[in-house]
Amino acid sequence: MNSLDDYTLQLAQHAAKASQRLSVTTTEQRNRALAETITALYTHRDDILDANAKEIQRARTRDYTQAFIDRLEITPDRFEKMIQCLESVIALPEVIGTVSNTRELENGIELSQMRVPLGVICMIYESRPNVTIEAAALCIKTANAVILRGGSNAIYSNLLLSKCIKIGLQREGIPQDSVQVVGVTDREAVQQLIAMDKYIDLVIPRGGKGLIEQIAKHATVPVLKHLDGICHVYIDQFADHEKAVAIADNAKNQRYGTCNTMETLLIHECAAETILKDVIRVMKNKNTELRGCEKTVAHYPTLKAATECDWATEYLAPILSIKIVADITEAIKHINHYGSKHTDAIVTQDKDNSVRFQREVDSASVMVNASTRLADGFEYGLGAEIGISTDKFHARGPVGLEGLTSNKYIVTGDCVLRT
Repeated sequence: MNSLDDYTLQLAQHAAKASQRLSVTTTEQRNRALAETITALYTHRDDILDANAKEIQRARTRDYTQAFIDRLEITPDRFEKMIQCLESVIALPEVIGTVSNTRELENGIELSQMRVPLGVICMIYESRPNVTIEAAALCIKTANAVILRGGSNAIYSNLLLSKCIKIGLQREGIPQDSVQVVGVTDREAVQQLIAMDKYIDLVIPRGGKGLIEQIAKHATVPVLKHLDGICHVYIDQFADHEKAVAIADNAKNQRYGTCNTMETLLIHECAAETILKDVIRVMKNKNTELRGCEKTVAHYPTLKAATECDWATEYLAPILSIKIVADITEAIKHINHYGSKHTDAIVTQDKDNSVRFQREVDSASVMVNASTRLADGFEYGLGAEIGISTDKFHARGPVGLEGLTSNKYIVTGDCVLRT
C-alpha cells in the first residue's frame, strides 16, 4: 500500500469513527458548532478572501471559461451568503431522531419510523468553495461525517474554510474528523474514495458532466447526482406579457454558470411577434447570443440558426436557444426529449395548462410563473443544499436535511410474539 492509499484509507476510517460519535451528539451541540464556525469565519475572513483572490488570479492565466472562474470566486457578498447559509441551517428544525407514522397494528405492536443519519458522505466538487460550507453545515446538522474533495483550483480556499469549521467543532467537543477536506490534488484519491463502500455510505459529485459520469461509472458507493442542467422556460399563449419577459430575463441572465439557468426558451406561436419581440430586445441589451429554430429565424432574420445540437446543450454562458412551438403538447414533448430532468418552467395564466405542465414534465423541479433560478435549496427554505438530484432514488431535486437521512423502523410491544 503506497502513501496515497494510506492517506485515503485513513480519511475514510477517521470519518467512519467520527460519524459514530457525531450520531450521539445533541441538536444543541451541533447548532453551537455551526455558530462557532460563523465566528471563526469572520475572524479569518481576510485570509479567506486573499487566498481566493490568488486562486482567481491563477485561474485567469489558464484556459478556464468565465463561468468556471465565476463559480470559483468568493466575493464579499458571497462570503456573507455563506454566513447566511450557516444561520439558516442552524434555524432549521431538527430531523435526526424525529419519529413519524406511529400506529398500532392488530398483532399488538406499535410501529413507527425514525430519521437517522446516513453515516459518511463523500462530496466531490469542482470550483465553488461555497460548497465546502454548505455541505459541511448540512452534514453537521444531520450528524453525518463528510469528506470534502474540492477542485485543485480552490484548495487553499477550501482548506481555510475547513479550518474554520474544525474550530467550531472543536469548541463544542465534536470530533474534528467529522469534516475533512482532502488535502491532495491527485485525482487517484477520488477513484480510491468512491470505492470505499466499507466506510462511505454516499458519494455526491457536483461539477461538470464529465466528472459526474466518471464517478457514477466507477463508484461502488451509491451516488446521488445530476449530470447537467438543460432547463427550459415555456411561454404559453395565455402568458402575461410583462411576467413572461421578466421571468425569461431572470432565468437566463441572473447568472450564467449555474445548473438552473435557462438554456432553451420555448414560446407559443401566438406570442411569436409580441412577447418574443420584447424577450429578444432584453436579451440583446444584455449581450446574450440568440439561436433560433426555423420559425424563429423566419420572424427575426438577424438571429443565428439553431442546430439540433443546441437543443441538447448546457451552455453555462450568455447563449440562448429559442424555439416556437404550436402548443403546450409540443413544448412538453420537447422538454421531455431534450431536457435533463432538472428544472423547467411554464409562464401561463391558464390553470388547466399549468396543471398539465406540472403533471407531464418529468423534471425534479417544475415551475409555474417562476424563474428556473429558484431551483435551489436556500430558495426552497432548506437552508442550503448539498446538491441537486435528477435521479428518483433516494432523493430528488435540491437535497437538504431530509435527503441526508434514512429511516429505521421502531417496533414496541409487550411480549408480542409471532404466531
